[in-house]
Amino acid sequence: MAEAEALQPFRLGVNYWPARTAMAWWSDIDATETARDFDRIASAGFDSVRFFLTWEAFQPSPTAVDSSMLAHLLDVSDLAHASGLEIMPTLFTGHMSGVNLIPPWAMGGNDGDDRFRVVSGGSVKGDGLRNWYEDGEVLTAQALLAAAGAKTLAGHPALWAWDLGNENSNCVKPSTRAAGSEWLRQITSAIRTADPGALITNGLHMEDLEEDRKLGPAETALACDFLTMHGYPIYASWARGPTDEHLLPFLAHITRWLGGNKDVLFSEFGLPTIPLDTGIEGSTGKTEVSPMAVSEADGAAYTDRCLSALNAAGCTGAMLWCYSDYERSIWNDPPLDIAVHERSFGLWRADGSAKPVVDVIKAWSGTTRQSAPDRWQWIDIDPNEFWNEPGAQLRRLYGRYRQACGLSP
Repeated sequence: MAEAEALQPFRLGVNYWPARTAMAWWSDIDATETARDFDRIASAGFDSVRFFLTWEAFQPSPTAVDSSMLAHLLDVSDLAHASGLEIMPTLFTGHMSGVNLIPPWAMGGNDGDDRFRVVSGGSVKGDGLRNWYEDGEVLTAQALLAAAGAKTLAGHPALWAWDLGNENSNCVKPSTRAAGSEWLRQITSAIRTADPGALITNGLHMEDLEEDRKLGPAETALACDFLTMHGYPIYASWARGPTDEHLLPFLAHITRWLGGNKDVLFSEFGLPTIPLDTGIEGSTGKTEVSPMAVSEADGAAYTDRCLSALNAAGCTGAMLWCYSDYERSIWNDPPLDIAVHERSFGLWRADGSAKPVVDVIKAWSGTTRQSAPDRWQWIDIDPNEFWNEPGAQLRRLYGRYRQACGLSP
């Protein structure tokens, strides 16, 4: 790596929903609240924030983008810039924390992932989804939203990159690589036509490596400027426990390898923590504790180890999930009604007080990015062999990776 590249900072970002509203943010934005949150994020040492354009809020019909939401998007971006933060707006959200938030006009098809409830208009629906990789009307609508968002933020000093979705394959999957690649072509073209200088990525996650979902690192690398990956040991049966930090750099290496050695940002990782008010009776009952949750101290130590491992793996940076725990008043709303662990992923508690992990972030702020390896000797197959049996190969390669790192396989 050239000297100039070697001296680049290791990006530190956070994924953002407000504690008060969670995914209802865009319909209930409070500029004072957002400015306070962004100042808090920047003061902790973060340089960037990833937030999500709720698809239903921004696009009430396939032929219209809500101008008031675009105005909110611009206002939020201005607030981020005022706090010294760069932004990664994420389109077509879509999948979020265990539910799929879908506009009513994009439902009524025969697609979707049965594991996740579909929420529209604030309530759970039983409809299937239209496959936006193969339904021309939905794809045209998405290109319209992408272009409108990109035009709104073209040249904005806070804009770092656009993300084409949050784990889109948890909503629908293309049936062929050609369909996935054409979707990438049309959406990235819409953004770049409106803003030729825009950087673009696509929010891939661990399941895009565990299964061949026809839109993975290779397809994304051809259309986008850099790759992203999300990974959580609590969701991987083959991880060595909930605080297995080695899983994250392994996923980053695999993503980079399959993506033709393109740079990787690890744009989601984290752990839910045990609420301090456990057992205290509140208006919605006693605080439940997810079996996935760890102590705040263990969560902080895990984050520190993950950042070290991801930097050593040559990632361009890492983004924590997520900004804040959610207020008790919205625990009965999907997805928090069922996904108890999603209530307490925050770096800050719902009352605004910092968890110990915030001190970890402050210590990491300004860290120099390390170079990525040129080769991976523990990878003993080619990508075609990997995709013939991705789940089994991923587990096998993880054992080889651990051995190469001097760990128990």
